[in-house]
Amino acid sequence: MTFKATLFAGAVALAPLAAAADDLTIGFSQIGSESGWRAAETTVTRQQAEARGFDLKFADAQQKQENQIKALRGFIAQGVDGILLAPVVATGWDDVLEEAQEAEIPVILMDRMVDADESLYLTAVTSDLVHEGKVAGEWLAAEMDGAPCRIVELQGTTGSSPAIDRKAGFEQGIEGHDNLEIVRSQTGDFTRSQGKVVMESFLKAEGAGNICALYAHNDDMAVGAIQAIKEAGLAPGKDIRIVAIDAVPDAHLAIANGEMNATIELTPNMAGPALDALQAFLQDGTEPAKWIQTESRLYTAADDNKAVYEEKKSLGY
Repeated sequence: MTFKATLFAGAVALAPLAAAADDLTIGFSQIGSESGWRAAETTVTRQQAEARGFDLKFADAQQKQENQIKALRGFIAQGVDGILLAPVVATGWDDVLEEAQEAEIPVILMDRMVDADESLYLTAVTSDLVHEGKVAGEWLAAEMDGAPCRIVELQGTTGSSPAIDRKAGFEQGIEGHDNLEIVRSQTGDFTRSQGKVVMESFLKAEGAGNICALYAHNDDMAVGAIQAIKEAGLAPGKDIRIVAIDAVPDAHLAIANGEMNATIELTPNMAGPALDALQAFLQDGTEPAKWIQTESRLYTAADDNKAVYEEKKSLGY
């Protein structure tokens, strides 16, 4: 017999689940397709669901929270067995999560957190976003080795947990290094196009020779910024050091070409651990930890980035 677990005020009640484990219907509310990493996460989620025999209902929010809330309410109305949510921003989820809880539908967060009581979701599968930013800051501190460096920062979507935490982590990483100074910081909304536009404004405001390093909250913004740096007559990766986060294929290619210096990997396979946890919970009421952490890794020019690029392209990035 399989079971569907219901959470109420911290207590767990078990009720029979009619559908077999391989007949589960899962709703997936994705932020959008603003980056190569996001597209890879969507691809991998589809693959993971298919491998388990789950019916995946997919909704692209086009980076709008109102679209995600509408999608979640649609999933609830359809009576799905579980919901995967990659939240576009951290706040404003309480009402719809309460609706899911009342409908006895467990919600799992993927790759981003929400500012809501943790009783409203089953678990969160994410990297340590603060740690990612800290690794980037520590790398730059070691790279500069005491030399003065004026840094510009391309932030992610305003209000999103990656933007908040990756900024905080980077500041922790450079703390105590008085030679390092963030002189400008602005959102590029995690997109290549905005990364290019904002980097152009940084170069114009600071002067082409007055920026030592760029820290971008994701690789796509960094790739856009590389184009702006080239168009300004500078050599990305040399005249301006570049460190970003995600480790998408184009970042590995840029590092291999000497146009980027470092990237910290964010695995796109959040769905594997999420669906494993959801299936165990629905089958026998096994409650996962509230946070399932994924692994991060620093890549630099010392790695075989061309080989990693080819491998990741083959995985659907």
